[in-house]
Amino acid sequence: MLTTRASSASRQAAAAGQNQQMASTGSTLLLTLLLAVGLVFFLRAASKDRTTTVEVRSSKPALEVLPALIGWLEQRGWQAAGGDPERRHLIYRAPVASSPALAVLLSLLGSIGAACLGLVLRQLWPLLGWWPLLLALGGPLAGVLYRRRAQREEALEVRLVSHDTATGSALRLRAHRDELIALELDLGPRLGLFSDTNLLSSPI
Repeated sequence: MLTTRASSASRQAAAAGQNQQMASTGSTLLLTLLLAVGLVFFLRAASKDRTTTVEVRSSKPALEVLPALIGWLEQRGWQAAGGDPERRHLIYRAPVASSPALAVLLSLLGSIGAACLGLVLRQLWPLLGWWPLLLALGGPLAGVLYRRRAQREEALEVRLVSHDTATGSALRLRAHRDELIALELDLGPRLGLFSDTNLLSSPI
């Protein structure tokens, strides 16, 4: 009788241990999948189009602001791509390259996440052996996808809204948020540019 009780207790302990291991593996799988979802959203945010329209003003006349702005754009690789002289509207275009460092980071994160998923799958189905770890080879696809989505041609539009010798000039700019921030930092102090929208403190 003692042997039977000991055997029953041993089976119960083994079953409890197995259930605990399955619960732990299931929670680990859930966390891994959540990390994968987070990586997907991070990838989308990294290549998201953040085009913004702002209206900037300057106390200086348009004949002084526009040449300085055009010269700054040409130095940064922007090329004139048309416009409408009657509406005082200019369009510039330039190719945008992806960030190699960010591509490497996304590839590394993708590989680590895929390897973790492979380890979890191996714990759930030991018969698979170490084959699930081959999922880590698909990690660099995250970097490739980012590079394809990030490499594109962007446009920067400039429109002269008003120009007055007494009150200065006003421009409406439509471009990528990072480009507008660079413009504010480089030309803001020299041309006295100001606007109601503070790009440096506004959320992404």
